[in-house]
Amino acid sequence: MRGEFHKIRRLPPYVFEQVNRRKAELRSAGVDIIDLGMGNPDMPTPAHIVEKLAETARKPNVHGYSASRGIPGLRRALVKYYKRRFDVSLDMDREVVVTLGSKEGFANLAQAITAPGDIILAPDPSYPLHHFGFIMAGASIRAIPATSPESYLRGVANAIQYAIPKPTAMVLCYPSNPTAAVCDLDFYREAVALAKKHDLYILSDLAYNEIYFEEPTPSILQVDGAKQIAVETTTMSKTYSMAGWRIGFAAGNERLIGALARVKSYLDYGAFTPIQVAACAALDGPQDCVDEFRAIYKSRRDILVESFGRAGWEIPVPEASMFAWAKIPPQCGDMRSLEFALKLMTEANVAVAPGAGFGEHGDRHVRIALVENEQRIRQAARNIKRFLGQYEPGKSDELRRTGP
Repeated sequence: MRGEFHKIRRLPPYVFEQVNRRKAELRSAGVDIIDLGMGNPDMPTPAHIVEKLAETARKPNVHGYSASRGIPGLRRALVKYYKRRFDVSLDMDREVVVTLGSKEGFANLAQAITAPGDIILAPDPSYPLHHFGFIMAGASIRAIPATSPESYLRGVANAIQYAIPKPTAMVLCYPSNPTAAVCDLDFYREAVALAKKHDLYILSDLAYNEIYFEEPTPSILQVDGAKQIAVETTTMSKTYSMAGWRIGFAAGNERLIGALARVKSYLDYGAFTPIQVAACAALDGPQDCVDEFRAIYKSRRDILVESFGRAGWEIPVPEASMFAWAKIPPQCGDMRSLEFALKLMTEANVAVAPGAGFGEHGDRHVRIALVENEQRIRQAARNIKRFLGQYEPGKSDELRRTGP
């Protein structure tokens, strides 16, 4: 038999699959796992969105192929959203495409703009697709340490000087998955200026833009001239708890949007029309559900930080997203993220995402998702306190008597 396929050889073993396999084994044995690993929203999609889906699906003329670029009403709804939220004007026919989720849209965009041997600058740690979407398209990734937005931009500037051939694009993701870092408009202005100076495209992932806990997060398209070089992907998954619906968007530079639309036209016929109509109802309808989700995530964040802190694990307070990004507790010594995640699940029945899955610079961290209710988060903290106790001699008796 021939060897492994070329593109498969370029993909490392999926770190999260090892965690998921162990999770399934424990659950099949009857173990109750508190799952703070996958960023899968646990709150129901708002009723008015579901009702619009059901109402539209009953119509006999909506079950054929849809529009790959997105139905006009949904593209129009996104244009109105950008104007309302960011005061950004978009052309619905030339600067907007509806995608099958932001992940799929980003992957299609990578295919559309990447040639074999291209160099793409991407943050590390970062969402895996920010690297592997381009690797699968034949590009090479220059991973830039991203301990903060500012350090990432400095790293990009340095990499541009030494990269051969010259990079094609740089990836941004704020609020960040996994680190929950946020940026401001001044950062985006600097990024746009740098990209223009060196003839780079900017690909900005804005999936978590409505889950913020302090100031509303900006869009790069608010920067004057950004549409000359930048495209932004976003999604309904987190904002409206519609992850399984697979509906998202790309907006911005006309040339990039045109390339994405052309590739998509060969790959899909667009999302099921009733889903697109329901997405219109989400964007155009009442937004109190978004405020409610944001408040729930904030409450969970506060309880996580407080209860895990009392359990002996200090968690930095995230300003946005549905994640916390935390160093492996110092009690665990030199343990790496996958080993720690597997031990935590096996011995404390708490699942987290190992930081190694987000890049080399994430391996001393884990990502914690705010996808369990407050009671379950407190239970996770109690389990973790007992787990960490085994690394502190003489504490085991005390831990049996008390909790966080």
